[in-house]
Amino acid sequence: MKIASIILFFCVTALLALGMVMLISASTGQAVTPKYLLLQPIWCIVGFLVCWLATMGDYRLLKKHPWVPWTMLGGVALLLLLVLVPGIGTRVKGASRWLKAGPITIQPSELAKICLIIVIAWYGERFQRQMGTFWRGMVLPGAFIGAIIGLLFLEPDVGTSMLMACVSSVMLLVAGIRWRFFLPPLILGMIAISVFLYNNPMRSERIYSWLHVEETKQDKGMQAFQAMVALGSGGIYGVGLGDGRQKLGFVPEHQTDFIYS
Repeated sequence: MKIASIILFFCVTALLALGMVMLISASTGQAVTPKYLLLQPIWCIVGFLVCWLATMGDYRLLKKHPWVPWTMLGGVALLLLLVLVPGIGTRVKGASRWLKAGPITIQPSELAKICLIIVIAWYGERFQRQMGTFWRGMVLPGAFIGAIIGLLFLEPDVGTSMLMACVSSVMLLVAGIRWRFFLPPLILGMIAISVFLYNNPMRSERIYSWLHVEETKQDKGMQAFQAMVALGSGGIYGVGLGDGRQKLGFVPEHQTDFIYS
């Protein structure tokens, strides 16, 4: 266990160091020092402290105090509700996913991922022998999982909703839910998602642009096309630290999902 913890620590540290190098490269050539470059080291330190505090406790105590995971999930659900309230949640580009207090901005959906996994794990272990029944194995877990995913969907955050639906489904299957209870809602969910994507212009246009990048390179497919241009000019190893061109106005918010380009 000690060896695994040490390996995990050094892997996370290496990823954080690589991330800082990439942020420095992405900020090179800009007139002022971007705020994300200043905030990243601070949040790295905070993250290390939180991880260290988490290792000090014994997760098996959750079995003795079941109110803890449910309180966590309830708190996350409250934050997800506040995000949807006009004037409280911060709306950016048509999506209300953030809560802002002064210089601090949090995204409750990130907390929801962790809390939902903890609650499903606790539930699956607590009712292991009853997971094969319809009520304990399907209805009750489906209720609290559906509530959290529904709140994520309303933000809207379709990607996180689908991710959590997949993770939750796999955890329930591992916990022992029967396929005859699992397949009907799975099929209905896939049909509902297909209908939603077909009738949602923004989502369907994104899928179309993904399939036809050249045709949509001036609109929806701009970032994907610019990423292809970056890979074409720099290859796998790139053009060198700080020398990337896509950060010079070609890719908006270049320090986020498209930082590799």
